[in-house]
Amino acid sequence: MTTPGRKLNQSTAFIGIIGGSGLYQMDALQNAQEQVLNTPFGAPSDVLVTGRVHDVPVAFLARHARGHRLLPHEVPYRANIHAMKQLGVRYLISVSAVGSLREDFKPLDLVLPDQFIDLTKRRDSSFFGQGAVAHVSMAKPVCPLAADALARAVRDVLAADGSTDGVALHQGGTYVCIEGPQFSSLAESNWYRSMGADVIGMTNMPEAKLAREAQIAYTTLAMVTDYDCWHPREAHVNTNMALANLLKNAERAQQVVAQAIRLLGAERPVSEAHSALQNALVTQPDAMSSDVRARLAVFLHGSNSAT
Repeated sequence: MTTPGRKLNQSTAFIGIIGGSGLYQMDALQNAQEQVLNTPFGAPSDVLVTGRVHDVPVAFLARHARGHRLLPHEVPYRANIHAMKQLGVRYLISVSAVGSLREDFKPLDLVLPDQFIDLTKRRDSSFFGQGAVAHVSMAKPVCPLAADALARAVRDVLAADGSTDGVALHQGGTYVCIEGPQFSSLAESNWYRSMGADVIGMTNMPEAKLAREAQIAYTTLAMVTDYDCWHPREAHVNTNMALANLLKNAERAQQVVAQAIRLLGAERPVSEAHSALQNALVTQPDAMSSDVRARLAVFLHGSNSAT
């Protein structure tokens, strides 16, 4: 069901899910409705699908669009996060494919990164500018409370699955985000390892930065598909290899996300991200032009810095 122009409110969705490669829909979503949203930053990647999982209001978005039609740098990150904020999302779970930069992070393992290195080059990474200034803290880009719920969800699913074939959970780690769409050179892969990065991907930046500006608690479920190209004995990453391993993990990812929704919906932890603009907004709303206030209204409403 498509509902363009439908008036949305803060009860439309509580938890947002952004599905990456291999996760283009949320199987557990009940009473699904498609929401066609406009934003001051253009159209999102696709329609957002709202519904309920474990009776918790949820919004799902396919990051690369259904059919996987967008390269990582083509994803409209600002529009995606703005749309989630319009729906009232308080917690955002990003599901992403990653390459491993460590021997002990094996293909099919699940990683919950808590740090990012942003090496992207041509992506709009802020809602602010052009008449409004804000500097949010990114010292801890992932909400530890949301990540803890996600970790418990992974453990619950792995414990219930007797055929995990040695799949492991790695809680914490650094995700280096590259521009892409090409995979790394060998020199680059070794450089990322020397930085202390644990996994590599192309999509979690500026997504995590924008979520923080939007005062949404952000966490990532990263699914390891390969060893990038640094490993001396394993095959270098290619698209077929990555997609094959993603498909193996897809059902598990669906189960993990559904369980995380249940936990977050029951516990509703208060995250530092929910008040990220309190000490970040430099330009106060009364000093902004009416156009700027309108563009940022969904973020300023309810902010401790906003009037």
